[in-house]
Amino acid sequence: MTTDIKKTELKVKKTPKQKLWSVLKTALLYGLVFIVIYTVVNWWRQPIMPANPQLQLTDYQGQTLDLAAMSHKQPTLVYFWGTWCPICTYTSPTINKLAASDSYPLVTVAIKSGSNQRLAEYMQQNNFDFTTINDEDGAIFANWQGQVTPSYVVLKDSEMTQGLTGIQPLWSLKLRLWLSSIF
Repeated sequence: MTTDIKKTELKVKKTPKQKLWSVLKTALLYGLVFIVIYTVVNWWRQPIMPANPQLQLTDYQGQTLDLAAMSHKQPTLVYFWGTWCPICTYTSPTINKLAASDSYPLVTVAIKSGSNQRLAEYMQQNNFDFTTINDEDGAIFANWQGQVTPSYVVLKDSEMTQGLTGIQPLWSLKLRLWLSSIF
């Protein structure tokens, strides 16, 4: 019985400051675990640049694009998406804002999104004004070993400097492009 009393006496109540610190440490630990898992999954799912990529492509409106030349001037973002992709309905407006800013070259690849006419209608309905290549059969995306949409690739001097997937805020895309221009 005396040991029970001693155990009770040893329990010290935490001050509000100690409780806050404990909650903050737990949140930081869970945040760190999330960041590590997210980074590993993103790395695993990212597109992989083919050995001999086709960097001269034609958009759905018939204009020829040279990604190699574009990426020599400054980093170029390539955004893989689909009209059928539910996540892309959230990411494509961000891509539209980035394209409108004219900060960096941007080319999108619409994967298995129908004919050029159907893609044009989708683009018009959603007020998207970014350059888009129609990958009707998914061959371009398959060549990049893409696994999920949306996916992003940053090209600099015809080489992939970064690859990522999922929802990306505008500031993150701009930061990645800026970092690619420096390093």
